[in-house]
Amino acid sequence: MAEYIPPSIDWVRKQVEIYESSGGTKGATLLDTGMPCIIVTHQGNKTGAVRKIPLMRVKEGNSYVLVGSMGGQPKNPVWVYNLRAHPNVEIRDGTVVTKMRVREVTDQAERGQLWATSVAAYPPYADYQTKTTRQIPVFRADPV
Repeated sequence: MAEYIPPSIDWVRKQVEIYESSGGTKGATLLDTGMPCIIVTHQGNKTGAVRKIPLMRVKEGNSYVLVGSMGGQPKNPVWVYNLRAHPNVEIRDGTVVTKMRVREVTDQAERGQLWATSVAAYPPYADYQTKTTRQIPVFRADPV
């Protein structure tokens, strides 16, 4: 089993620790906003290590939509490159952990639909897109 490297950003690390140590019974809302989040466990692109990141919970049927917004920053979050290189992940949604495979959505019609679903689940995504010139990456995670 690969080494686990905790997130370097303090609030992100704490969110993951609370969520994971409680088995998903605590920490399932992001930053005490009341907005539900999931934990995506994935493999680091450069290190090969196990990485974990909390993301907004956006569901479409049995699938999840993962949005690489990084608050509208000019560059992608590191996890985007990790998923591009290693698409097999685990998603913790509360107490349920599911093995999934992600794919970046490049078809504009599908992306538009998933983007609309994402903005409906978390309206700040729309503002984040206006803050950056990059197209925010959208991934679809489907059960394996």
